[in-house]
Amino acid sequence: MQQLIYFIKKFRYFLLFILLETLALIFTIQHHSYHSSKFINSANSISGGFYNKMNNIHEFFLLKDENKLLIEENTHLKNLLDKQKFNSLNDNFTVIDTLEYFQKYEYSSAKVINNNFTNRNNYLTINKGRNQGLEPDLGIINSTGIIGVIQNVSSNFSTIISILNNNSRINVRLKNSDYYGTLAWDGENYNIIQITDIPRQAIIKIGDSIITGGKSAIFPEGINIGVIKDFKFENNKYKLINISLFNDMSAIGYVQVIKNLKKSEQKKLEQENANE
Repeated sequence: MQQLIYFIKKFRYFLLFILLETLALIFTIQHHSYHSSKFINSANSISGGFYNKMNNIHEFFLLKDENKLLIEENTHLKNLLDKQKFNSLNDNFTVIDTLEYFQKYEYSSAKVINNNFTNRNNYLTINKGRNQGLEPDLGIINSTGIIGVIQNVSSNFSTIISILNNNSRINVRLKNSDYYGTLAWDGENYNIIQITDIPRQAIIKIGDSIITGGKSAIFPEGINIGVIKDFKFENNKYKLINISLFNDMSAIGYVQVIKNLKKSEQKKLEQENANE
């Protein structure tokens, strides 16, 4: 208390000056509309900037939930589109009391909890497994492109063979033609993948889009993969075709799992043909 009294006595003239200046400022603002508006605008600018920063921080922490909601909504829309597509394929179909009869693919969402991309044989792990209806040989994609194929499942987790894996072989085609090839990785750059088995008569150019071919029972046709970065054509055949991936394989968050509802029927028929 004594120190406070001593401080006031020592700086009494300065404190009196500050008090008088504050009172003068208040009277000026209250009795002059111009000064009042300037003060209010300045205060609003400061508080608005503060609230904007706080809102940005708040939105940053909400991004995780927002991304989850978006992937779930996107998954729901894909299921609806797939039902609609197969419901309108042929007017000669007998109408049945459910759209599920026509649906070929079913989509569900999951989150990547582990992602390898620097090894020769890379894998990802997602937070859903057998209890959520997953099984081996289901395709994994996101809104940007293709990710890989489920290899093993446990009760609540699944491991995925990444497209950045020596054992990964995926049927693809040129978007602007009917020429097919095989997607495989050379183990070098995780943003660049290769295509083999493209026929020599195919005409390709840098920038051409590559999509899934639809010849397997795993991925639907037309899922984006990337664009042709460069290629070598020697001895009347394509020696090398490099593809720049649409996906950044080092930053995979939420994904979608594709289940082919007609896969068993397709595989059974193909096996019967193989045994003949």
